[in-house]
Amino acid sequence: MRQRDTILIVDDMEINRVILDGLFQEEYHLLEAENGEQALLLLRQYHENIAIMLLDVVMPVMDGYKVLQEMGANGLLDEVPVVVITADNSLEGELRAFDLGASDIIVKPFEPHVVKRRVHNIIELYLHKHNLEDMVEQQAQKLRESNDVLVDALSSVIEYRSLESGQHIKRIRLLTQVLLEEVCRNCPEYGLDKKKIEVIASASALHDIGKIAVPDSVLRKAEPLTNPEWEEMRRHPVTGYEILRKVDDFKEIAVLVRHHHERWDGRGYPDGLSGDQIPISAQVVAMADVYDALVSKRVYKDAYAPDVAVQMILHGDCGAFNPLLLECLTDLQDTFKAELAAPEA
Repeated sequence: MRQRDTILIVDDMEINRVILDGLFQEEYHLLEAENGEQALLLLRQYHENIAIMLLDVVMPVMDGYKVLQEMGANGLLDEVPVVVITADNSLEGELRAFDLGASDIIVKPFEPHVVKRRVHNIIELYLHKHNLEDMVEQQAQKLRESNDVLVDALSSVIEYRSLESGQHIKRIRLLTQVLLEEVCRNCPEYGLDKKKIEVIASASALHDIGKIAVPDSVLRKAEPLTNPEWEEMRRHPVTGYEILRKVDDFKEIAVLVRHHHERWDGRGYPDGLSGDQIPISAQVVAMADVYDALVSKRVYKDAYAPDVAVQMILHGDCGAFNPLLLECLTDLQDTFKAELAAPEA
């Protein structure tokens, strides 16, 4: 965060700017503007350095009310407080300025010491607010980093227990992210954004965490599973859910883990959810998981070519998927193929 050591003085009267300059020139860098348009240009360029704006209301080209409107629309009022300095002492003018987001109003003619004290108080309040926001973001970043370390550690446990390689985990993350970005572009109804996509893509590494409770005799069996063994394997989404739901920061991840074997037509497990009863995170991870399983060699099968894998998913050979996701997969099949062909890091 840059140091906020500058005051922007906006007034069409030079004498007023000179008086205000004299109050603050020993403590702050000063910027001046003769009208609202100049003020907004300086704000856009120096907003990270500006501690406060002292704003006249009646000015040519663009008045102070319009400046406040523009600042509110651009989010600058959250960053830079504004003290309106005006000769208009009417209640209507005062209410209008406050409604537009002014932090304080000082009526001309003013007492210099009072102006100086009130400006200092507002600057201190805003700096305290910015410092608190920075502290919260720093703590949130540390928490995200800690969670990433934990996800990676748990992913390593899955790799150790399963015959699936670490590359499977990496590809699931990558395929999930690419699919989510396509869904975000084409299906705004799911409310995805950059932060949600990052969280889901990272969480996808844990989709099979429940397999740590599946016996090796079942997990690593090359022959077809018996009915009892299949029932044992089908329990892993619930097991993973029970492991993760006890961790506060992993409760949403737990839901993804529980439902990544649900299918659009309700024929999946463990809860038989259908359609958009299934969280979009679980729907996307399920498709990425199925695709990677098809194109990967396993003890019980050879790898399918990427084009064949896509056709199998589109034709319903691997269960039913959201038609919107199938459209996204069709659009992305060349991208998926290119990612598979890329050299492993």
